[in-house]
Amino acid sequence: MTFSCPLPVHGHPIDCGFAQYSAFKMIILGILQGITELLPISSTAHMRVFPAFFGWEDPGTPFSGAAQLASFMAVLLYFKKDISDIFFGFFKSISTKTYSSHEFKLGLGILLGSLPIGIGGLLLSRILNQPNSPLRSLYTIGCACIVMGILFVITEKFCKPTKDLTKVTLKHALIIGLFQLGALIPGVSRSGSTITAGLFLGFKRETAATFSFILGVPVIVLAGLHELKILYSAGLSLHGWYLLTIGLVSATISAFAAVFWLLSYLEKHSTYLFAWYRIVLGFFLIIGAYFGWLH
Repeated sequence: MTFSCPLPVHGHPIDCGFAQYSAFKMIILGILQGITELLPISSTAHMRVFPAFFGWEDPGTPFSGAAQLASFMAVLLYFKKDISDIFFGFFKSISTKTYSSHEFKLGLGILLGSLPIGIGGLLLSRILNQPNSPLRSLYTIGCACIVMGILFVITEKFCKPTKDLTKVTLKHALIIGLFQLGALIPGVSRSGSTITAGLFLGFKRETAATFSFILGVPVIVLAGLHELKILYSAGLSLHGWYLLTIGLVSATISAFAAVFWLLSYLEKHSTYLFAWYRIVLGFFLIIGAYFGWLH
């Protein structure tokens, strides 16, 4: 059973399942969203499996998209110096016409690297936001989790991470940006796809994660604002906005904790933990859906 907002957007119903939740459920869901959005384990997968396991309504893609703004706040707080250096360095390079500076190339790379997922997101928005979207099926998400888990294993086995953030070039940013496009498939994970790309390119694990978070800032902000606009156009009730606010607050707190933990973990450990977790989760989703344990 799904719950749609009162008004269709562009003639299509919008899944607003989270509006049926209690405040307590939204706090739990917000914490889960904040943690899984930044860890490379797919927030979409957990937003589907957790409610499905407990028999809750599917919260819907609009909630996941809007809740990404919590990730933006966490990333902005944690990487405020790095983001500030890139932002002001980029515009200083333009004003002084020093286009060879590292800040200009990095800033330009982030902007250009955000285009593929931005365009793709707009094209797939209608399919992702509709109730019972085929892209949000447990089989689709399960397969995506398994594939990404295998890619993590491959990168750990064959790639040698040695480069730090100062070695990021425009070419690197564009390649990682293209990998980011895969995040439109629920279960792939934006951070998972971009961290994998960084490892393939030879960057240290913590560097790949750091650049993944910074690269995601434009996408996260635009996607979040876009989903808020969709919810507004769909006539989300005042109670629904209240619940969404609760989810955003709890997600921001948990997302900040997730960033801090992940970077500390990757300084000393491999990504095998996330790889095997994703593979197990993927098979659990597929088997659970097949036998009717998850709906």
